[in-house]
Amino acid sequence: MEKIISSSEEETFRIAKEYASHTKPGDVICLEGDLGAGKTHFTKGFVTAFGLEKDIVSSPTFALINEYQGDTVEIFHFDCYRLEKIQEALEIGAEEYFYGDGICIIEWPERIRAILPSNSKTVTIISTGPSEREIRFKP
Repeated sequence: MEKIISSSEEETFRIAKEYASHTKPGDVICLEGDLGAGKTHFTKGFVTAFGLEKDIVSSPTFALINEYQGDTVEIFHFDCYRLEKIQEALEIGAEEYFYGDGICIIEWPERIRAILPSNSKTVTIISTGPSEREIRFKP
């Protein structure tokens, strides 16, 4: 497992953009971390690798999913925090996204772990100080 320390939001943004450059259509990335750890900020950096502006990214807490059309791939940004049952994810067609041609980035994946592809990648963000984050990558 690779581990990187970020000392600022800008550095987290850069790390996410670099990570995204190594992803491909069909990838499912699980973002783990406590509230306020920086999962949505990581996603902002991630989408810029595909020609998108960071300002289009907002947490899809109430919508459950936001869709972003990048230069070469569509990105599906899930926030499963409010889900109480896996059935809710199934009802919005989550599995079609997970096994489709886009890239899925999922906040709070532990709420739907049972339906995630076995080859999902995991990024864990841990707050270790006011602006410092430990970012762990598991292929």
